[in-house]
Amino acid sequence: MPPLRPRVTLYTRKGCCLCDEAKRALLRARTRKPFDLEEVDIDLDLALRAEYNEEVPVIAVNGRRLFQYEVRIDELLKHL
Repeated sequence: MPPLRPRVTLYTRKGCCLCDEAKRALLRARTRKPFDLEEVDIDLDLALRAEYNEEVPVIAVNGRRLFQYEVRIDELLKHL
């Protein structure tokens, strides 16, 4: 059975310019090393909105929070 690809989760919201930049960075990183990308709109979940309201974008790898506000691609690739 092939190994599972890492899952990167981008916690975001509509109208968030930093979130858009983070998504573009993640898409660039994915060209260097494959991973599954999941986008989660925090405004669709009250608990997530309470947790991340002023902190988006937040990026997690396999459930572990790694970045807030910006993605450092080289560091991200080390965690994949």
